[in-house]
Amino acid sequence: MPLLINQQLVDQDSWQRADEAADFSSASVPAQADLLVSWEQWQSAREVLLARGGRLGVQIPNDLDLSELAADLPSLALVAIDFPSFGDGRAFSLARLLRQRYGFSGQVRATGDVTWDRLRFMQRCGFDAMEIAEERFSPEMAKAFTEISVNYQGAADGIAPLYQH
Repeated sequence: MPLLINQQLVDQDSWQRADEAADFSSASVPAQADLLVSWEQWQSAREVLLARGGRLGVQIPNDLDLSELAADLPSLALVAIDFPSFGDGRAFSLARLLRQRYGFSGQVRATGDVTWDRLRFMQRCGFDAMEIAEERFSPEMAKAFTEISVNYQGAADGIAPLYQH
């Protein structure tokens, strides 16, 4: 699956997704790898995952109350947020909350229904990585970040809106 990080196409993702059927007994957790686990896996094996070496990431649903994850944010290097459909924009709000309310400085990644026309808005809300389905991807997608040159409102990216210039 193509991955844009900081507006650039990357050749390889360093993050390994944990198998949904993975048993996180202390002996079976891969050490020293960048490991991305589901929200359910994080909830059930949090202590074991924190005790292993390597960076950790959590894939969260877009309806999660972030206060449930807030205490763990300093231990995480990645929070991936799902866009289940085009019409469901709750992930935009979660990304902005992660950046502005919770001060999360790790990678915030958009997954699921990621489309060209929303890449710039995702970036403005705090996403710095976007996974794009193979059938939707084109190399020209990086142009999406420069298509809109005027901002009418403030956002997590810190760019001042037009009326403040």
